[in-house]
Amino acid sequence: MTMIPDRSSRRALRRSCETPARASKDPRKTDGGGPGSGTALITRTQTQTRRPHMYRVLLLNDDYTTQEFVVVVLRKYFNKSVEEATRIMLHVHNHGVGECGVYTYEVAETKVTQVMEFARRHQHPLQCIMEKK
Repeated sequence: MTMIPDRSSRRALRRSCETPARASKDPRKTDGGGPGSGTALITRTQTQTRRPHMYRVLLLNDDYTTQEFVVVVLRKYFNKSVEEATRIMLHVHNHGVGECGVYTYEVAETKVTQVMEFARRHQHPLQCIMEKK
C-alpha cells in the first residue's frame, strides 16, 4: 500500500528539490525585511584576564644602616623569619643589593614607601627600590 502525499507535503518536497542557486541563499545579505527575514548571529565575548606584572623589592647596602635594623625591617614589612631576614641582610651586606620579595605594582610600591618612611623616622639612610621582574 503506497501513500499519496497531500498538497503541503508535495510543496515541501518541491522546495527541497529546487536548484542550488535558489536554495543556498547568502545569510549575510538581507532582504530589507523586518524581523525573522534573515539569520541572526549571537556572539558571546570571551573575557581574557592577564596576570599582573610583578616587581622585585630590593634593599640597597649603605655604610651607616645597622644590620640589626635591616633585619627588623625585613621581619616587620616583609614577614620574614629571623633566619631568612638574616640571610637576606648578609646578602645585601656582601653583594650590595638583596631581594626582599616579588609583588604586584601596588603592593611593591606600598612596601617601598613604608620601608623608606620607617628608615627616615629612625634616621637611617636605607634605600629600598623596586624593579620590574
